[in-house]
Amino acid sequence: MVDRETLLVELVDEQGRAQGSLSVAAAHTAPGRLHRAFSVLLFDADGRVLLQQRAGVKTRFPLLWTNTCCGHPEPGQAVVEAAAKRLHEELGITADLSEVGTFTYQATDPNTGRVEFEFDHVLIGTLEQTVPQPNPDEVDDISWVRPDTLAEQVATEPERYTPWLSGVLETVAAARS
Repeated sequence: MVDRETLLVELVDEQGRAQGSLSVAAAHTAPGRLHRAFSVLLFDADGRVLLQQRAGVKTRFPLLWTNTCCGHPEPGQAVVEAAAKRLHEELGITADLSEVGTFTYQATDPNTGRVEFEFDHVLIGTLEQTVPQPNPDEVDDISWVRPDTLAEQVATEPERYTPWLSGVLETVAAARS
């Protein structure tokens, strides 16, 4: 297995313009460096969203619930291409993805001190007749949830969810309205 911490991420400015590269580990060391990331949210035919509980071995926000899949494109790599690759690596699935917006967030994991400072591209898709097969190195558990129920749970129990999930949900809601 590849040590994901040694891979390169693309540093960006506040408008998302490329500004060089840095290792994943260095980009997530305090105070953090703004870099490109993506978050995928998949829906099923009934309109539910697929969530994952991050594996306990994750260096940032382990065991918290989050969107279907997330990660970082390599410098110069198309975001949709990178997201499709991570979907397969984390959950053994494929889906047609489309980007619906971006947002920037910064959060420090209180348990590890690692920092997320990301220009996040949000992608959505529909999962059709495929059963996810979570990679235990990446995903501890999965769950299908109605979006309105999820929004309520994120608002009332934010400590159970990753700090970027609310931004993902807001970006998707704005794009779908």
